Amino acid sequence: MKPVPERYPALDVLRGMTVAFMIVVNTPGSWNAIYAPFKHSDWHGFTVTDLVFPSFLFVVGNALSFSMRKMKSLFHTAFMGKVFKRTAIIFVIGILLGVFPFVRVEAGHYRWKDLADTRIWGVLQRIAVCYCIAAFMIRYSSQRMLVIMSVLILLLYWYVLYYFGTQPGPYSLEGNAVGRLDALYLSPRNMYRHYGFPFDPLGLLSTFPAVINVVAGFLTGSFIQENGKRMSGIVKLLVAGILLVAAGALWDRWLPINKPLWTSSYVVYATGFDLLILAALIIIIDVWSFRKWTYFFEVFGKNPLFIYIVAWVVIVLLGMIRINGGSVRGIIYRDAFTSWLSDKNASLLFAVFYMLLMWLVGYVMDRRKIYVKV
Repeated sequence: MKPVPERYPALDVLRGMTVAFMIVVNTPGSWNAIYAPFKHSDWHGFTVTDLVFPSFLFVVGNALSFSMRKMKSLFHTAFMGKVFKRTAIIFVIGILLGVFPFVRVEAGHYRWKDLADTRIWGVLQRIAVCYCIAAFMIRYSSQRMLVIMSVLILLLYWYVLYYFGTQPGPYSLEGNAVGRLDALYLSPRNMYRHYGFPFDPLGLLSTFPAVINVVAGFLTGSFIQENGKRMSGIVKLLVAGILLVAAGALWDRWLPINKPLWTSSYVVYATGFDLLILAALIIIIDVWSFRKWTYFFEVFGKNPLFIYIVAWVVIVLLGMIRINGGSVRGIIYRDAFTSWLSDKNASLLFAVFYMLLMWLVGYVMDRRKIYVKV
């Protein structure tokens, strides 16, 4: 009989926490009533919300630390086929989510969306490309080489940002190299429309430092499988986390911590916090054996990508379906939340309620042993 692979609850819980918090920050009752920690930094800076996406990439790397053992046994063509297939599926799903449900509400009527306006880059697209690049790096490199390549990529990205930026500054919205590169092959219609200026925070160039979040997750997952349940291993995680947070904060003096640009200092800073959170989870779950609370997050962690997609689809549909001129989402928010709560509390409670609804979806799937893999 094949040995049953050991579970690492802290990794499962971290994955679930990331998905749960991502749903909360993505679905407030109103985008005009949000507490500061649940907002992304406007440009330079760092909030709790800015930790969510790099943590998602980090847990992708954690998963690779388990699956890569089997994938390394595949022939090169089989490995490439598997990685490219998964990359393509996730990327296409991201594109489709961006245009779903293919219609928009205009003057009370449904109109077909112009597909020429489709945003090319997005959350799932970045996950797909980062997974692909990281998988090849991991498959054909030693752990020592992965560390060296990660450092070189972060330093090279800093160089590119600085030397290929323009006025009013290399780290500004208008002058950064990320937006300049995307402008060479994308129309403003195909970019993110939040900043009032053609710029996509998930563009091509900034994908490369984001790959390091995946590699860091892989290295951490591999370390935990070898040392993570020993106190010496936990201490090393804590020390590494503190050093990376400190290094990111120090680097911020010369290269601002900036999520839209996904600066190298941001990668280091976020990775440090991921290590600290993971070390704390190992202490709570494995050392103190306090585990009764973990199942809530494990439910999210067992179907993370599927639950993320369902959460997106359902909230979009609730916003599109109209009743007496108002959206179902708006009616629920108004009658069930703003009628008795202050604006920000109503907005937050709506997001938490919606996250719990998605948890029920995951719970039913887990009870029925349904696990969707891409």
